Amino acid sequence: MNTTAARLAALRSELAARGLDGFIVPRADEYQGEYVAPYAQRLGWLTGFTGSAGVAVVLKERAAVFVDGRYTLQVRAEVDTALFEPVHLADTPPTRWLGDALTAGARLGFDPWLHTSQQVETLEAACDRIGAELVPCLDNPVDAVWPDRPAPPLTPVVPHGVTFAGCASADKRAELARALQAERLDAAVLSAPDSVAWLLNIRGGDVEYVPLPLAFAILHADGTVQLFLDARKPAPGLADHLGAGVRVLPPAALAGALDALSGKRVRLDSATAPFWIAGRLQAARAVVDEGADPCALPKACKNAVELAGARAAHRRDGAALTRFLAWLAATAPAGGLSEMAAADRLESFRTEGEHFRGLSFPTISGAGANGAIVHYRSTAATDRRLEPGQLYLVDSGAQYLDGTTDVTRTVAIGPAGAEERRRFTLVLKGHIALAAARFPAGTTGSQLDTLARRALWAEGLDYDHGTGHGVGSYLSVHEGPQRIAKAGNTVALKPGMVLSDEPGYYKAGAYGIRIENLLAVTEASAPEGAERPLLGFEVLTLAPIDRALVATEILTADERAWLDAYHARVGADIAPLVDAATREWLEAATRPLA
Repeated sequence: MNTTAARLAALRSELAARGLDGFIVPRADEYQGEYVAPYAQRLGWLTGFTGSAGVAVVLKERAAVFVDGRYTLQVRAEVDTALFEPVHLADTPPTRWLGDALTAGARLGFDPWLHTSQQVETLEAACDRIGAELVPCLDNPVDAVWPDRPAPPLTPVVPHGVTFAGCASADKRAELARALQAERLDAAVLSAPDSVAWLLNIRGGDVEYVPLPLAFAILHADGTVQLFLDARKPAPGLADHLGAGVRVLPPAALAGALDALSGKRVRLDSATAPFWIAGRLQAARAVVDEGADPCALPKACKNAVELAGARAAHRRDGAALTRFLAWLAATAPAGGLSEMAAADRLESFRTEGEHFRGLSFPTISGAGANGAIVHYRSTAATDRRLEPGQLYLVDSGAQYLDGTTDVTRTVAIGPAGAEERRRFTLVLKGHIALAAARFPAGTTGSQLDTLARRALWAEGLDYDHGTGHGVGSYLSVHEGPQRIAKAGNTVALKPGMVLSDEPGYYKAGAYGIRIENLLAVTEASAPEGAERPLLGFEVLTLAPIDRALVATEILTADERAWLDAYHARVGADIAPLVDAATREWLEAATRPLA
């Protein structure tokens, strides 16, 4: 029996001992973050799937792994499909699959720490339709059969100074306290670690790629905060940084603190908070006010210091990426360069930058067919050589004390085919359309999404991922509440928000194309007679776009002008930051289109 089969069998035996007919295993921890520490990687341990989003359902006779469009190829490469059916989340969500696989009277278990209230409501409705029962588990059955499960992390929690944050924690707490009072709320439970980190101006290292301390907090309407944090985590000086208004308590004290909110009106974000917290508040007879995390919107709207930091971080990051692209142009055509070696070289350039603290996500370094795997991660087993005639897609980013970066470039290794050039240019047209957009205040990202897809749609093409996600300030590279995607989003874009602009195209088994810059939402000048204030975007990312892949004949005059102006800016800003050989390459890479 192979390892996956043995683990699946052990879990089924454990479920049977507990009187359960099935169990749900999401890729989630109790903080509902994108990146989870090793102790909480239950989905990966059980199935082998390493993507950043997914869920497994294990029943007595059937099991499935559900993934979105980013991982449809990856899941088949990593998971034993004889044991777990790979299922597309959008086509067949778990609730629909359960309708066919679960029988009346069955007992389906779940961990109330690993699901939000909204998720539990959806699952309960599905079970009710079947005549099955959704059963919360006091402890996770996967943990019971995982003999060498890692311990939770204990990395230091450190201050994040006003020099980078731009606003003191006391001022943030006072402002949010006034907002709570205005809504007649007594407190808000903060279950998202990035909200806790932003509010208290602290950072940590409990998960890879995001400088977060894994912690819960309760913000009270008087501006005081209870922070639930292991006593071994605070770095020297943290208590002075937090001040008298923040009380640090052990994580085990959270239950009692929630109980103490009995009779109080408490804000809880049911879209992100674990079901366990909602259940505890309800049991304590608190009045739960379901609504947005009060930190989410102010965190998304970067202040002047954070925006200045983002610009500075992107200049340094652009210099590192430009050095890499120049090196790649000289090295790759000779053959012998691998995806992993290229990614390592790019990281080495970034490490030389001021305020560098690590990558912001695992670098996607995909040559040829591997580039068609949207969230591909090269391994020793899949590492492909960059060969002439291929497209190479590199999606990467870094964490700096003054900003977070995320940028994708697709480059031709040697001459590119006509199909590749045309489809690259269709992606480029969508990228430019979004970056150049002007739109009325109150517009959402969902309303802008079609701008990035229009050129592709006209030729019967599309991409199966969102066009843009929010980005934090030395926080998560994927940050809400704003986004640009087909899926509906009611959050209007506001000045100071930072989002990605990343349309793409992927031909399975052949190549992938994506062009990504980060944009900051800005106020835009309105023409005479305008009846509504306008917003637009400032491009933050500074790195050349491969001119060799541009089919100039299908660009409009305005699109050509945009690309030439962008390249002129890249050349002017990046040239002083790189060596002479890179400057020579950069001059050619950014010259106007012929």
